[in-house]
Amino acid sequence: MAESTSGKRKGRMVLSKRGDSALRKYLYLATVQLVWNNPVFRHLHERNVQEKKMKKQQSIFKLIGKLARILVGIVQRGEKFTPEKTVLAWVEAA
Repeated sequence: MAESTSGKRKGRMVLSKRGDSALRKYLYLATVQLVWNNPVFRHLHERNVQEKKMKKQQSIFKLIGKLARILVGIVQRGEKFTPEKTVLAWVEAA
């Protein structure tokens, strides 16, 4: 992730082209598969596209960052994946 900023404005976080290109490729492919097959990521993608008015590709890139943060958390803490931690809004709404 990278931030596009200047002295006068703060830019958005974007997926940078730094680091391992194969890792970026496989994170992209994994995210697309998760959007197709996993109800949690499908809901997040649909919410990004419909409610937040993102383009589909923009939503995929946002979910790549989420997947990367989830994977790092799983490795560092040794925890299992739980949808409740991924989508806090679902827990608060229930």
